[in-house]
Amino acid sequence: MTASQPAANRRPATGASAMLAVDWTRCDGHGLCAALLPGAIQVDEWGYPILDQSELATRPRSELTRAVSACPALALRRA
Repeated sequence: MTASQPAANRRPATGASAMLAVDWTRCDGHGLCAALLPGAIQVDEWGYPILDQSELATRPRSELTRAVSACPALALRRA
């Protein structure tokens, strides 16, 4: 984050907006979400995400939005 970014993007996400969900019918186990949100998303032995909602709640909204937008299978969404 840089000082030129709006303050709203630097604040941690809280409440329902901090929650992410995986659409398991779409997820192909690419692992990009885990690469973008290390510590908050781990991958299992097949590459599928394991979400740590308490850790996601501490992340800035901009990071969550970037991960949702970058999902190649469009499987990650805000819950």
